Amino acid sequence: MATAGMSREEAEEYQKQLVEEKMERDAEFLVKKAERATLRTCLRDKYRLPKSEMDENMIELAGDDIDVPEELLKMVDEDTMEEQGGKDSFLGQMQNLQNMDMDQIKEKASATMTELRTKAGEKCSVM
Repeated sequence: MATAGMSREEAEEYQKQLVEEKMERDAEFLVKKAERATLRTCLRDKYRLPKSEMDENMIELAGDDIDVPEELLKMVDEDTMEEQGGKDSFLGQMQNLQNMDMDQIKEKASATMTELRTKAGEKCSVM
């Protein structure tokens, strides 16, 4: 036992100090968990992933003590800016496909195929 060799008052003071330190560590740990949950929430918003109720609960539990490091927020913002800048690229256009109506895509593909067949039929005697 850690309190061996201490008087009763010293042992009680030591136990009280241990409890206070544990409470401080637990509070700091809760804040860290909430910061991580906030960062995950930002990333989920950015990549349009489903929200996590567990993360939202963790953020609510921590209250206003959440401070996500600026470097991490800048990284998320930079990725967002690069993503927005890449809308003209092939990958940017592919990401836009998820926002389009599937019937509209099918109609465009069908019209393109019909047009290609018509042009190919005019140019090729086999078709």
